[in-house]
Amino acid sequence: MLAPEQTEGPYYLDGSMLRRDIAEGRDGAPLELRLTVQQADSCRPVEDATVELWHCDAGGVYSGVDGDSGRFCRGGQKTGKDGVATFETVYPGWYQGRAPHIHVKVHVGGDEVHTGQLYFDEAASRRIYSSGAYASRGQAETPNSADGIYAQGGRQSTVALKRSGDGYLGRLAMGVRSTL
Repeated sequence: MLAPEQTEGPYYLDGSMLRRDIAEGRDGAPLELRLTVQQADSCRPVEDATVELWHCDAGGVYSGVDGDSGRFCRGGQKTGKDGVATFETVYPGWYQGRAPHIHVKVHVGGDEVHTGQLYFDEAASRRIYSSGAYASRGQAETPNSADGIYAQGGRQSTVALKRSGDGYLGRLAMGVRSTL
C-alpha cells in the first residue's frame, strides 16, 4: 500500500545528519523506530533509501528553529537490504493544535519519493504523557480525530507500538513509488 503523502510541516531542515541515535540525550521515554521502506506495487524492500525524521522533544520543542542551532530529534538513516532504517529517539511530545507525530521523508536514488507524518495510538500517548518528562505538561490537547493532517491518511501512518525494556519499539512499513 502506498504510504499517504502529508504536509512536510514548517520545521524541515535539509541536510540532516546520517545517524541512528537522534535523541541527543533528551529526556523522555526511549523509542526505537524500525521503519521499512518497500515498493508499493510489489512490497519488495527498498535498499539504500534515505529516511529522514524530525520531531519535537518531550516538551513540544523542535531543534533548529527560532534561533536554536541544535539538531536533537533530527536525523537520517539508510535502509539495509531488508528495507529497514532504525532510529533511537524519545517518544515525541505534543504542541497546541496537533496530535503527537513524527515527520518523515524518504529519498531513493536522490529523489524524494515520500513526505509524510507518523502517528501513535492515543491510549499509548495518554499512558506515556502521565509520567516522567511529559507529566508536567499533561495530556495532549489535540486527539488524532481532531487533527486535520491526521485526517489525510493518519490511520495508515500509525506506528505499531509495544513496550521494550524501559521504553518502546515502534514499527511501520511505508510503501513508496520509485524507479530503483
